[in-house]
Amino acid sequence: MTEEKKGFDRLMEIMRKLRAPGGCPWDAEQTHASLKRYLLEESYEVIEAIDAGSPEMLKEELGDLMLQPVFHAAIAEERGEFTMDDVLDTINEKLIRRHPHVFGEQVVKSAEEQVANWERIKKAEKGAERKSALSGVPPELPALMKAQKITEKAARVGFDWEHTDQVFAKVLEELHEFEETLTEGNQERMEAELGDLLFAIVNLGRFLSLDPEEALRKTITRFARRFAFVEDTLHARGIHMQEASLAEMDKLWEEAKRMEREG
Repeated sequence: MTEEKKGFDRLMEIMRKLRAPGGCPWDAEQTHASLKRYLLEESYEVIEAIDAGSPEMLKEELGDLMLQPVFHAAIAEERGEFTMDDVLDTINEKLIRRHPHVFGEQVVKSAEEQVANWERIKKAEKGAERKSALSGVPPELPALMKAQKITEKAARVGFDWEHTDQVFAKVLEELHEFEETLTEGNQERMEAELGDLLFAIVNLGRFLSLDPEEALRKTITRFARRFAFVEDTLHARGIHMQEASLAEMDKLWEEAKRMEREG
């Protein structure tokens, strides 16, 4: 038995003991449904570790994330539904089946061709379950990510623009329509037009091979970092933010941007 397998088996044993009589009351009462939030939280913490560029942090967060499927497998095992070995067998078989160019005779010339091939195989596996080209997008995905997945699926069947300027024109069109609603004061229509604008921007990002979810996350990080600089600088000068003028804060904001550019 390899050291890796020993480590994985040990993790399963620890989880079984935590859920067994005399184990941890909190772990014992968890269900698939109650654990959903932790799966999301741990996934985002892995992303944070990747962005931080810290191998040590990533190692720890990957362990925390790995605990989640182990937790779910232990619950399913107790119910007689499936085991972790079943989970691993399923993914092993799926990877081999969906990579016939690696484990079979098929020839794939590019990553794009493999993506299309993957989707064809996936669709064949699902059979009649999927009635729409847009099927298979998890409803729980964050809105930007979900919009990107949907537009990608639509594009694969030819529902797409041909040139970037066409997508950009659509963004400007939606921006103009949203602007028109501001004078009407109709909250429902404003919400609808804002949604259309955001969707068009996601489409533009997808068309340019930019990930809108990642782009917005990085913008939020930059905003928080610059805001902290404004806060800290004002605090060092003995000024509360509520007392500072917008001009003062804007000047510090621009200084934070300049410092970022200069490294």
